Amino acid sequence: MEVLRVVLQVVLIVVSLIISAIILLQEGKSAGLGAISGAAESYWGKNKGRSMEGTLVKLTKILILVFFLLAVLLNTKLF
Repeated sequence: MEVLRVVLQVVLIVVSLIISAIILLQEGKSAGLGAISGAAESYWGKNKGRSMEGTLVKLTKILILVFFLLAVLLNTKLF
């Protein structure tokens, strides 16, 4: 059981490092605001879900869920 706990702790650390890197790769919310207060929509703005930025947002949400579940699992008395 102790080996599984150590493996889960290592996975938690790796997931947290990946989350940090992905968050740093994302653009800020104000990035891309143009001359007319962001009223001009670009192709990538309309299709954000299929762009690299949309993929990073989805991956961040999934990894944060995994991080949360691992943290809760490691803090229970099961291991």
